[in-house]
Amino acid sequence: MDLRLYDTLTREKRPFVPLDPSHVRMYVCGPTVYDFAHIGNARPVIVFDVLFRLLRHVYGAEHVTYVRNITDVDDKINARAARDFPSLPLNEAIRKVTEKTASQFHADVAALGCLPPTVEPRATDFVLPRADGKTDMVTLIKQLIARGHAYEAAGEVLFDTQSMPDYGALSGRKLDEQLAGARVAVDAHKKNPADFVLWKQSSADEPGWESPWGRGRPGWHIECSAMSEAYLGDIFDIHGGGLDLIFPHHENEIAQSRCAHGTPAMANFWMHNGFLEVEGEKMSKSLGNFFTINELLADWPGEVLRLNMLKTHYRSPIDWTLKSVEESARTLDDWYKAAADLHDGKVSERVLEALSDDLNTPQMIAALHGVRSSDLGALAASLRFLGFLSESAAQWERRKQKASGVDASRVNALIADRTAARARKDFKESDRIRDELAAMGIAIKDSKEGTTWEVAR
Repeated sequence: MDLRLYDTLTREKRPFVPLDPSHVRMYVCGPTVYDFAHIGNARPVIVFDVLFRLLRHVYGAEHVTYVRNITDVDDKINARAARDFPSLPLNEAIRKVTEKTASQFHADVAALGCLPPTVEPRATDFVLPRADGKTDMVTLIKQLIARGHAYEAAGEVLFDTQSMPDYGALSGRKLDEQLAGARVAVDAHKKNPADFVLWKQSSADEPGWESPWGRGRPGWHIECSAMSEAYLGDIFDIHGGGLDLIFPHHENEIAQSRCAHGTPAMANFWMHNGFLEVEGEKMSKSLGNFFTINELLADWPGEVLRLNMLKTHYRSPIDWTLKSVEESARTLDDWYKAAADLHDGKVSERVLEALSDDLNTPQMIAALHGVRSSDLGALAASLRFLGFLSESAAQWERRKQKASGVDASRVNALIADRTAARARKDFKESDRIRDELAAMGIAIKDSKEGTTWEVAR
């Protein structure tokens, strides 16, 4: 089957043909670790984890390299460090903040069923020239200056946007219509308002590195240009991230990388996931609908959150609702009961066909429901391939019981009393016990073999 992906740059869905089938390469912008990741941050992690799994299935796990960075130098990190650890030197405080939040991020996304990327570079390790010769930010900036695409002014190094004739192609913005964008101030020393910072000065109380342009720190965009090239080369197959990163971040990555090397492209496919709302509104702390992944994991298994995310196509906006999460939980309850203890099937071709059409996860889920009624072994194999069924059916049921606070011994005693009442034809008492169990959130099922029960979602 042919894999087809939508490319934001060319605005078309076309066949994916890797530059080198023996080394498929993907880069995805990772978290800025100044705080716990929210549920919106989980969307690209889950989406590109599914793509990573699909690429590994098609080309072989040893032939796919997935790089997802960690941004650990940022003004928000500086502010958080100064707030949380005012008695420590800033560099120490920053390290404490980023180690804590990065560890929490790793734990959260693992609970969501995501595989670790092949490589996870930290921005601070790629600022200065490295002993291993891998690409670094300072050397990349020097290349841009040497090729006439960057200039030094007022202690900063800026990218000259007018030096690139097709700057703005990814976002579709004309240069004369663009504002400076995030993290870039419009200053008199810029040649053009859209020029953006590659290197900026650091004050004594800000993190900094010694460079040819004085003590300072890198701009946001140069970080990903350096880290992607360090592991994937001048041109690679796929670059992913959220829709909000198209401009200015990805637009500026393209400008830096292409102009530093004189290449026609940075990545052959640009993939972007849509925005996330909560109950029909933009997620906001002021609205009280802002949820971290960690907070939601306290109420729901990670696999429920994962399935709920995949019910919407990655390029479409998603409305995250309690009703939808509850539906996802019930679906997983059924899948666990039917297939969690099976281990001898093969991944469904219908599931792979759906994913091969630009990660059509709604169609994939429809295929899973079809497989549920025809081939439970294929259902089990397909769900594991997709990052589900990490537990046995019994473990999943115990998790439900624990989460709901159900006293299993009390439930079993009530069921025994109900069975005895039914045996003596005391149906009034039997119905009363059934209602008591229902009030406890217990669903019962009678059969010839006896009565079974489970926690109702």
